[in-house]
Amino acid sequence: MGSKSKAALLMLLAVLGIAAGGGTAHADGAPSGTDVQVAQTLGARELTVIIRRVDTTPSPLRVDVVTHQGTAPGTLHLGVAADGITSARTDVVLGPEPGVYAGNLQVDKPGPWELSLSDGSGPAATIPFLVPARVVPPWEKATYGGFVAAGAFLLLALVVGVRAKRTAYALVPAGGVVAALAVAVTGALLSAGTPPPPAPGSVLDPTFDNVTDPYANALSSTVDYSRPPVNLAVEALREDLKLRLTDGATGRPVDDLLVHDNALVHLVLVSPSGRMSHLHPVRVGPGDYRVRVADPEAGTYAVGAELARRGGGVQLVRSTVDMKGTAAPAPEPPGPGPRTVDGTPVELTVTPGTPTTITARFPARDLQPWLGMLGHLIITGPFTGPAGEGAAKAPTWAHVHAMIPPVAGRLDRPDETVAAYGPDVSFTYTFAEPGRYRIWLQAERGYRVLTVPAVVDVPTTGAGR
Repeated sequence: MGSKSKAALLMLLAVLGIAAGGGTAHADGAPSGTDVQVAQTLGARELTVIIRRVDTTPSPLRVDVVTHQGTAPGTLHLGVAADGITSARTDVVLGPEPGVYAGNLQVDKPGPWELSLSDGSGPAATIPFLVPARVVPPWEKATYGGFVAAGAFLLLALVVGVRAKRTAYALVPAGGVVAALAVAVTGALLSAGTPPPPAPGSVLDPTFDNVTDPYANALSSTVDYSRPPVNLAVEALREDLKLRLTDGATGRPVDDLLVHDNALVHLVLVSPSGRMSHLHPVRVGPGDYRVRVADPEAGTYAVGAELARRGGGVQLVRSTVDMKGTAAPAPEPPGPGPRTVDGTPVELTVTPGTPTTITARFPARDLQPWLGMLGHLIITGPFTGPAGEGAAKAPTWAHVHAMIPPVAGRLDRPDETVAAYGPDVSFTYTFAEPGRYRIWLQAERGYRVLTVPAVVDVPTTGAGR
């Protein structure tokens, strides 16, 4: 090999080394997933089920079950299924003390799965979730493919340069090295500013193909909010309420709900006397949700269900249902001021204006997140008659949140095991009309969800007009 050819090959080796060293910045594939937190009113138990994220398959799947004050001990039967076939089962024994109880299962492939929960006393709840796949974007393939091709061309150039009678022949594969390096470097540079692929389960329908290759089915994006609204039918069974969700256009069962604020369905029930229940029905089948109402009153309940449909956005659907029961009517709640709720002193203040600020002060900075938020505020009104009738006919139903203060450097939201918030929980809301409103403020402390009922009188001057 001549001295000029040797120098050219050495230069190519140096270029390849520099490019390989600087080509580590590239976009990741599909998101590896996050923990899925889903509130479930399973029989008489209010639970939070946390499905821990899985990055690779096959892999263990950890499921944490958070119980609250008053939850009865017992055994939960858990299982995971894909394509309708259950692949693993385990039991989680719930103790008498509230807290976190863990179970371990196994998943063996990416794609849509279902977690089932049952306490043996009723139909099993099923929670859809996704196990992500490692997706290699096209630009990442170009980067790695370019470097591999450059290495192959370089080896060929060395062989040709050593064995060929005319070392100039080595320039042909050397040109291939330069071209391959150009492709690799271009892919590496583009990867830093290229958006990630559409996420199955939120942007795309969660089919197996979309999970393993979201680029192949990018046209099936369903975030254009074109799907029809959901119709709600509520039926009182012997012990439970049955919620039937159907598509507003086809009448078929709706089975594409997203986990919205840590629940598939947020169900708000207002009894005839004004007692509010914030429950989370369990999914027992496509479009079929069940929930048990503890100690109901006799009469007509106002029903509000908040849900998020993929491609349909967040919806609030309302209805009424007649229930039988023997519970005593709830007393008329007080207005702003001090009160005691489940042994906890709470100071409720309302700062009128446009907008209005509603604040509850708890004893200490020991509040826990519930449903991903520091606090929840349910508002109905204005009332012109009895509480239950007023809630059913009230023009305003609102669900307002107090957000968890952000922590620098932390992107995920803390779960209920963190008790470090408060003592104030504040909400901001603009009332559209003057009149008397019923509000229920909720926060979690000591694994107990505290509900603070109150009435708020909104004067004409402070009604936001």
